[in-house]
Amino acid sequence: MFRKTSTIIMVFGLMVHIAYAQPISSTDLINNAKQYDGKIVDYRGEVIGDIMIRGQCAWVNINDGQNAIGIWTTKALIKDIIHKGSYGFKGDVVEITGKFNRSCSEHGGDLDIHAQTMRKATSGKQIFESLDFNKIKIALILLGIVILFYILNLITLKKYY
Repeated sequence: MFRKTSTIIMVFGLMVHIAYAQPISSTDLINNAKQYDGKIVDYRGEVIGDIMIRGQCAWVNINDGQNAIGIWTTKALIKDIIHKGSYGFKGDVVEITGKFNRSCSEHGGDLDIHAQTMRKATSGKQIFESLDFNKIKIALILLGIVILFYILNLITLKKYY
């Protein structure tokens, strides 16, 4: 009984691992571009910047925390993207499966991925920045010191003229 159960668990574990392939990093893609050229890759990262619509397709930049890679995709695949990373916003995180191009002949020789599937893994959100009052205090103290030196400099110059 124990042997049968452990075999079932092991097979299930392998199926889960196969179903969710580890995404490749942008650094690995860039450093080993020749090896991955023309191959289907899984890539995961945050949507950043603007989505640039080109007819029925679009360019989307995806940053995995190390580098950003341009993704060429259809408009249908980006319909779920709401948040794009920028100042004050964390972009949606997406998982892409597509063909990696070291030097895409269709797009002027750029390194890109032509997406076949795109799935939103997590939703982005607005980020609220809080003021650091210690930094404000230090800035005001430094401003006071600069004003003091300016006044002392004016007094010193008046003595000589």
